[in-house]
Parts: sequence; C-alpha cells; structure tokens
Amino acid sequence: MVHEPRSRGSLSRSSDTQLIRATSRRAGNRAPGDPDDLVLRLAPRLAYFAGVARTEHVTRAAQEMQVPQSTLSRALARLEADLGVDLFARRGRTVSLTPAGRTFLASVERALAEVERAAEEVRADADPATGKVAFGFLHTLGAETVPGLIHAFRADHPRVRFSLVQNYGEAMLEGLRAGALDLCLTSPVPDAPDLVARRLDEQKLRLVVPADHRLAARRRIRLAEAADETFVTLEPGYGLRRITDALCREAGFTPRVAFEGEEAETLRGLVAAGLGVALLPPPTVPRPGVVELTVTAPRAVREIGVAWLKDRPDTPPVAAFKKFLLSRRGNLIPG
Repeated sequence: MVHEPRSRGSLSRSSDTQLIRATSRRAGNRAPGDPDDLVLRLAPRLAYFAGVARTEHVTRAAQEMQVPQSTLSRALARLEADLGVDLFARRGRTVSLTPAGRTFLASVERALAEVERAAEEVRADADPATGKVAFGFLHTLGAETVPGLIHAFRADHPRVRFSLVQNYGEAMLEGLRAGALDLCLTSPVPDAPDLVARRLDEQKLRLVVPADHRLAARRRIRLAEAADETFVTLEPGYGLRRITDALCREAGFTPRVAFEGEEAETLRGLVAAGLGVALLPPPTVPRPGVVELTVTAPRAVREIGVAWLKDRPDTPPVAAFKKFLLSRRGNLIPG
C-alpha cells in the first residue's frame, strides 16, 4: 500500500476520532500509578491538540472536530497540566504554539499519522474485493494443490490478495491461535476445542523404495512386509510422521528410523540414494531412482482438512475463500 506524504497539520477528523475511541477502550485495562498511565491520559487529547495547532483557534477547531468548545478547552488544559508545560500562548480567541508546543506537535502528528495508516491498512485487508487472506498449507501441498486452488478462486475474486505460509501442521495451528493465519490446510485434521476443522479430502500414501531394492519389482505390498526395513521420515511433530508411526504400529511394528527430515522430496531423494524406505504422498512429477508401491494393508491414506480459529469473525475475503475451500470437499487433491 502506498501512502502519499503528509504535510504538517493534514490529519483528518476521522483519525482524531479513531485515536480517541481506541485509547478510551484501552484505558480501562490500566491501574492508576501504572508507568503507562501518563501515556493513556495524554493520548485521548493528542488529536484535540493537533486540531487546535492546525487552526490556531479553539472555536474553529471545535467546529471542525464537531466537539463542544468547552470540552476542547478542558482537554487542552488537562494536557498541559499533565505535561507540566505550556503548549499554547493565548491571545483572546486565538492561540499560537510555544516552542515546547512545536516540539510536541511534530511527534503528535507522526503518532496520529501512524494510527491513520494502521486504520487504512486493516480496512483494506477486510475489503471484499481487494482484501487479504493469510493462508497456511503443508509443504507437500505447495507444488500443485495450493497454486491450483488459488488460481481457481481468483477466477471470481481476481483482486483478493494472499499472504501465504508454508509450514508443518502444528506450526500452522499455532499461527491460527496467534492471529497470524486465517485458515490453513493441514493433516491430520486437528481436533482441538479452540479450533474448527473440516475434512476436505484424502491422499493415498505409498511405500517408496530404491529402484534396486528387493521389493522394487512389486506393485503392491502389505506394510508388514517392510517391518525389517530402515525408514527415513519427517521429524516428530510433523503430521506425516504421526501418520507413518500410526500405520506401522497398525501393521505390527515400530519403524527403525535412519533419518528425520523436514521435506518429503528430501526423503524421496534419500530413498533413491539407498538410505531407507519411506511412506510418502505421490510426487508432483516422477522421480528417477525410486519405485512407489501401493500399500494394500493397512489402508494408507492421510486426511487433508481446513482449520480456523473458533469464534473469530471472518473478514469478507476470508469468508469467501473459506466457502470456496469447503466447496472443494472430495475434489481438493488433483487426481
């Protein structure tokens, strides 16, 4: 977002009002004597100060800001009392800034401009046509699935912006809780009281073996037949690692792990190098040096779902993208 340079005194009345209302809401959270108490007492009066400094006339400033003149005069008097400094020299109904007032005004205008910039930014992010969606997804969905989803969504919402985060499942759920993400695609589908999650699709997992492996001539395999193999897996905490451990446990064994990584394609490369075998989703493009076997038992799939924070209101662009994702149920993963 580009902002035009502001000349001194060019702040709008809407910015004044926003600062006053925002500060009033925060003031109730501080106890008297708190080190920040002075800041909270000063902040609601800063917009009044800037308005009077702009007009150099209390009556005119009160009319422009649509507040009673008595309210404005009292606010200025309290501001000067709290600071212990005269900000204005008064001559009848007109006023002029003292040297201290001019010094104070420069910082006040920067603060008010920052409040206005922040207000413009959050309004822009919530705009139905041009707003922003903070969207997280698994690394394994980044090559094909997510680009396809965004391309399809933007056919009807061409100007919606995306802030994309590629990460493992637990990190994305923490991103939801921290407010850094609006939605995320993850696996397994989370079950937590503070989250809402919906299953969208499932993806088959294959046992990937080196091309010269004893099992490479097979097309299908029961996972129990790989009980004596060495595995390469994702690190603990990754959803695919939890699924791998659970499937091996269901097949009657605990996998012997030679390497724990962060990327599925890294694991596929290590399989090609003969370091072990791996349970992985299909690659975007076939990789030489490996053979991918269908697992017949147990049923080797991972569920993909969308999650968001419970009870958090959606902006219009987030609501539109959420509705779009839910409409792709059963058709999320390219065939």
